Amino acid sequence: MEININPFTNVESPDNFEQKCLCTLVLDVSGSMSGNPIDELNKGLEEFYNTIKQDFVASLRLEVSIITFGNQVVMIQAPSLVDNFTMPTLVANGSTPMVDAVRMAIKQTQQRKEWYKNTGQPYYRPWIILITDGEPDHDQDMEGLSKEVRKGVDNKNFLFYAVGVQGYNHQKLASVCHPSTPPLPLKELRFSDFFKWLSASITLVTHSKDGDKLQLPSVSGWTQMEI
Repeated sequence: MEININPFTNVESPDNFEQKCLCTLVLDVSGSMSGNPIDELNKGLEEFYNTIKQDFVASLRLEVSIITFGNQVVMIQAPSLVDNFTMPTLVANGSTPMVDAVRMAIKQTQQRKEWYKNTGQPYYRPWIILITDGEPDHDQDMEGLSKEVRKGVDNKNFLFYAVGVQGYNHQKLASVCHPSTPPLPLKELRFSDFFKWLSASITLVTHSKDGDKLQLPSVSGWTQMEI
C-alpha cells in the first residue's frame, strides 16, 4: 500500500516560536471498534482536547495529529495547535491496515521535525500513540515495522506507546513495540482515564525545560501494566 503525505512546505508559518511537542494519535477505526468502543474513544478524545486547550502553556506548545485506519489510512488532522482545529468525530468501519498507519505517523513525524528545524522552532521528542483492538490485516509487514519502531526509539527520534483495547492480540502488538514500552492493555473501555493520563503527561512535558528529569504519572487507573 502506497502512503501519500502532502509535504509541509514553506507556505506554512509558525503560530509562535514556543518549544513544540508533536503527539500523533494512530487510531483503529475498523469495524470491530463499532458501538461502545468508538463512542468511548470519541468521548476521551474530546476530553483530551478540552483539557489541553484550557492549559495556556500546553496549548501553545502541543501539536496534535490524528491518523486513522479502517477502510483506508487517513490523516484526518494534520499537526496543529489545539486552538486551530476542532476534534473530529470518528466512525468505525473497514479492516485493520495498522502497519501502514504507523508508518505514515513515523514519516509525518520526521517531516514535522524538519519543519521545526527549518522555521527555528525548538521541539521536544515527539510522541506516537497507537490505539487498536484487533490484529492487523494479513498483508501487513509487522516485522519491518518492528525494526522501524525500534530504530526510531533507540535513536530518540520519537517515543512510541501502544494501547490494546478489548480483543487485541497482545503478542502481535508487542512484536512492533520497543522492548522498553510493551503494549498497555486498556481496562474495559476506559478511554477517558487514558486520555486524562495522556493530557497530564503531555502537560508535564510541555512545562519542562531541557535537561529536566520527568516521571510520568502512574497508569494504574486505566491499565494493569506500568511504564
